[in-house]
Amino acid sequence: MTDATGSTFASLAARQRVVPVLTIGDADILPGLIGALRDGGVTCIEITLRTPTAIDHLRRIVGEHPDLCVGAGTVLDARQWDAAERAGAHFMVSPCATPGLFARARESALPWLPGVQTASEVAVALEHGYRLLKFFPAEAAGGVRTLVSLAPVFREARFCPTGGVDASNVADYLELASVSWVAGSWLTPPALVAAGAWPAISERVRAVVTCAPDSMSR
Repeated sequence: MTDATGSTFASLAARQRVVPVLTIGDADILPGLIGALRDGGVTCIEITLRTPTAIDHLRRIVGEHPDLCVGAGTVLDARQWDAAERAGAHFMVSPCATPGLFARARESALPWLPGVQTASEVAVALEHGYRLLKFFPAEAAGGVRTLVSLAPVFREARFCPTGGVDASNVADYLELASVSWVAGSWLTPPALVAAGAWPAISERVRAVVTCAPDSMSR
């Protein structure tokens, strides 16, 4: 997938510059959680493959919400890619960009967001035709200051910061011209999920997800 990835992502997550990242272990929370996110204006989510049942949850969400854009996150290798693709994922997100993942991505019609942290990793991703990149772990890697430094060197690159992004700094990231959107788990804190506080989650989501209607058109 080359520069077409950018336009593909723009259409998949139109009008949404904040993408909730979900790590789901308990299937019982799915109706309430997904309902709360949708009530808050979410059209795109990312499901991390960090639990043994993640693929099953991804498949269920895709089947029950055909108009919701559902991506697979924490895709580390071709085996996970294959499983997520069979489950119906609309896009792939990785915290890294290995030779094996580049090879698997070339064989797939699905868009992929490769993970980068350093200037060398950005350069390698650009050489492979990817200009839309996951910046991870964002805060640990220098956050906004690092992206400000990378932007004038890699003018083609656009970033999706993830990792340490929360309510206290999301606006700082979204102000950067090199940032297309951000993703994070702070919108669905475990305490609220465990309590089934779905209206509270909808309110949190609504406050940020719809804050930037220009979405991912940068």
